[in-house]
Amino acid sequence: MRTFLFVIILLLYSIRLTAQPSFVKDSLDTYINREMQRWKIPAVAVSVVYKGQTVFMKGYGTTEAGGKEKVNEHTLFQVASNSKAFTGTALSLLDYRKQLSLNDRVKKHLPYFDLYDEYAAENATIRDMLCHRIGFQTFQSDFLNWDARATRYALIENMRNVKPVHPFRSRYGYCNVCFLTAGEIIPAVTDTSWDDFIKYHFFLPMGMNRSSTTYQGITEATNAAKPYTLFENKLTRLDYAYIDALGPAASINSSVYDMTQWVKTQLDTGRLDGKEIFPKQVILNTWAANMLVRSLNSPLFPYRTLSAYGLGWFVEDYYGRRVIKHGGGANGFVTLTTLMPGEQAGFVVLTNTDVNEFYQALSFQLTEAFAGLPYRNLSEIFYQNYAKETEEHQKQLDSLKQIAASNPSPALSLESYTGTFKNEVYGTMEIIIDKGMLVMSFEYHPRLKGKLTSLGENDFLCHYSDVTYGIQKITFEVDANRISAVTIKVNDFIDYMPYRFVKKE
Repeated sequence: MRTFLFVIILLLYSIRLTAQPSFVKDSLDTYINREMQRWKIPAVAVSVVYKGQTVFMKGYGTTEAGGKEKVNEHTLFQVASNSKAFTGTALSLLDYRKQLSLNDRVKKHLPYFDLYDEYAAENATIRDMLCHRIGFQTFQSDFLNWDARATRYALIENMRNVKPVHPFRSRYGYCNVCFLTAGEIIPAVTDTSWDDFIKYHFFLPMGMNRSSTTYQGITEATNAAKPYTLFENKLTRLDYAYIDALGPAASINSSVYDMTQWVKTQLDTGRLDGKEIFPKQVILNTWAANMLVRSLNSPLFPYRTLSAYGLGWFVEDYYGRRVIKHGGGANGFVTLTTLMPGEQAGFVVLTNTDVNEFYQALSFQLTEAFAGLPYRNLSEIFYQNYAKETEEHQKQLDSLKQIAASNPSPALSLESYTGTFKNEVYGTMEIIIDKGMLVMSFEYHPRLKGKLTSLGENDFLCHYSDVTYGIQKITFEVDANRISAVTIKVNDFIDYMPYRFVKKE
């Protein structure tokens, strides 16, 4: 009798371990429909993989707000920095094939590569590029790099002008141009562009037939989600970001079906439907932690303690489970890919507004479901925090707008603020008078304008034509009653740092 009971208990335990969570089977569809309304997201696509099978895959909403074209599993999104895991895997594959070593110095393959710090320039390795440890602050220099009409060569060459915030290898700092640099080593050792390498070694073997790596790949595609943001609580259509120049860091366009093929390949450590796409060690190398990102101490997640970076993946602990993940944010899109290797589970969440935390909340929700934790509505919790922060930010902005609306006079004539200004990292910026208003234009961002409204003295409120860049207060410097410089800021979504532009005589 005792043996019989033991067998029954063991059987029930094994069933509990092998069954997918009830949240996925019974609640996920309702959850997504409800929460995308809360966050005002027009298009969402989600998939869940468990034990090698796609147990959930569905598109929600329409490709554009108020439109008729339904989102499905083949709808394209800009998946942005999810591209980094592809680049990290590509270089891990070349390392496995002995075509390079991840510990090779970058200069061995790209002699033109240089950094502000001479020691870092001489010693920086491919691995350093792939785990964000060259000393740059997160997003540093992305005011130039993001959406730039520049060549990949020019962006890499410009790294020598960027004064790092931290010492070499001392701290993590998320660096898009580092991944660009690493990706450009691929043509140096294979005579194949990064774009073609990804196409022929990733997209085609995995059946990712809708995926591409260029701006044209999404702007000319059918069944593509349009990008949106929430600007002053109103859904606002954006242009697609032009990220070809940052390709290896951010330029992949994909669908939830295609990204699910990628997740299946990852979870089976390089195999898809029984066929080897990559050797197992190639995948495992990308999951290995190389750089501590931060220690985590959140009351919301008390047993989530460490985050590290592998080769294009964040590597975290989560209530005793290992979680491998990476997100992506482009103008109008935020997306996230999550792997739980121990649970043989993985998820893809794609959304088409860049002001939502639903994409993260749902990924956490699924992680907790597969970890067997009690249900709590994380999207609702995230939204409460988001609403509070948004309200505080809007109050500060409204205060500046009220000052501008009172029409205070600037300290000098409008003509005094015009001219050509230069920043050593960005390049040049022009200010002219157009229809009685000061307007900024930028050398590497021809679509971007900044209209300036006086706040009095030498302060102005800058309304960027692309609302992704925000509404920012900027200040001119005066020397001997003449304008000598201006400091410009854009939204943290693009770059955290201010940029000082000096007026050219």
